[in-house]
Amino acid sequence: MTRLPGIGTKQEFVTGDGRRVGVLTHRDGHRELLLAARDDPDSCAATVPMTETECNALGTLLGAPNLVAKLQDQQREVEGVNTAQFPIASGSPYVGRPLGDTAMRTRAGTSIVAVVRDHVVSPSPRPDFVFAAGDLVVIVGTGEGLKQAAEILEAG
Repeated sequence: MTRLPGIGTKQEFVTGDGRRVGVLTHRDGHRELLLAARDDPDSCAATVPMTETECNALGTLLGAPNLVAKLQDQQREVEGVNTAQFPIASGSPYVGRPLGDTAMRTRAGTSIVAVVRDHVVSPSPRPDFVFAAGDLVVIVGTGEGLKQAAEILEAG
């Protein structure tokens, strides 16, 4: 992180082909995505102003597949543990209800490790997290437990 007096902070990294990509966070909180020129790493080739929602969406686009991939990699290391993703359908009895109402761990022996809503990941959601139609729920458990989890989310 680089402090820019009177402006804010800049965080960046260098890609495999030598380009610098970063985020400029202004003192007032707004952010810009930065891309350095290929031939001059100190000059900026492009900036993209981004709202908080856009930042969250970009982070999710980049991070959600990584989260699922990491979970899948970790499950390969533990025999009998699987990861699955289940949508909350509009007809699910849990639409508008908190995660804790599922009693997922008690009933199916599984754990809800993340919920993806509108391209935003909520990792390790708390029991008071309220489901909405269209949510994608990431669950870890045994094969049988995941079958039970799907039934719970569909039928209650």
